[in-house]
Amino acid sequence: MSKSQEYIKGRGAQSNVPNRFDANSHEFRDDFLNYCAAEGDDFQESKTTIIDTFPKTIVNKVESPDVGMSYSLNPYQGCEHGCIYCYARNSHEYWGFSPGLDFEQKILVKQNAVELLEKKLRSKKWQAAPIVLSGNTDCYQPVEKQLEITRKLLQTFLKYRHPVGIITKNSLVLRDLDILEELHKDRLVHVNISITSLKEETRRILEPRTASIKKRLETVEKLSAKGIPVNVMMAPIIPSVNSHEIMPLVKEIANRGALSVGYTIVRLNGAIGTIFTDWINKTMPDRASKVLHQIESVHGGSLNDSRFGTRMKGEGEFADQVKQQFKIARNLYLKDRERPTLNCGLHEIYKDGQMKLF
Repeated sequence: MSKSQEYIKGRGAQSNVPNRFDANSHEFRDDFLNYCAAEGDDFQESKTTIIDTFPKTIVNKVESPDVGMSYSLNPYQGCEHGCIYCYARNSHEYWGFSPGLDFEQKILVKQNAVELLEKKLRSKKWQAAPIVLSGNTDCYQPVEKQLEITRKLLQTFLKYRHPVGIITKNSLVLRDLDILEELHKDRLVHVNISITSLKEETRRILEPRTASIKKRLETVEKLSAKGIPVNVMMAPIIPSVNSHEIMPLVKEIANRGALSVGYTIVRLNGAIGTIFTDWINKTMPDRASKVLHQIESVHGGSLNDSRFGTRMKGEGEFADQVKQQFKIARNLYLKDRERPTLNCGLHEIYKDGQMKLF
């Protein structure tokens, strides 16, 4: 295997694909790669870079009708977790970066996130509606351990008694259990834990810098033990990679106390098709062609389907099989469990940060 074909451990994407908005693009020529190999030099930077940003707004209205949320908040752009299938990779192009390795290595931090959220929640025009942390990138990715922006955001939601949802792959959410318990007392929080596989070897190559499967299952269990509503997202289902794990995974998360489970079927939109194809040919060369063809069969012969209503679940025989498996799994393991609705009624009397008596 040549230098240009070697698998980059600890990263999902294996290269920087061209940014569609750039007039020019570049590639690594073999003579340059051979020179780097002879000199013992890395041909591309492997470290993570943190870039401070100061946006004008922080709460995003979600227009897509099939996402399941109305508003989202992302304290970070780019994600060091490096999940190879991540649809959010394409958003990095708007910042002038590649959706490939740049997405994992150049993390934009919204330093004024807490200030902007507080301004939004105090606005006379704002009517309380659940805001989901991590609608695009993980709010508990590695940099959060040092910066604690997500923790401060949760403290702000608690101060104003405003409902909040969380989506994460990281057990770091347990660090904020004290705040989550306080939010839960007033029915102000839901937590969604993403678990794509029960096999650690699959997790390592699919989601290289995420929490281990063991830690994620423990996170479901510990949150549930405190009464905090937990939904598990098995997202995405990838044919011949994790599609055989639906029943055992739902059984496991039910045993850990989860109240519900959701899923999506992989779709490789934008540049993700190129990035994923490169990745699977390096990590699973024996079944790469089979997996890609099965993905195409779910999306009408393409790696992606952008139609609302079908893009998340797919169509055809495989999609129907997945749908039926989840129906059976829910009836077997999650029957009669239901997540409580979030409370939107308290925020108005806490609009200035403390309860109004009159």
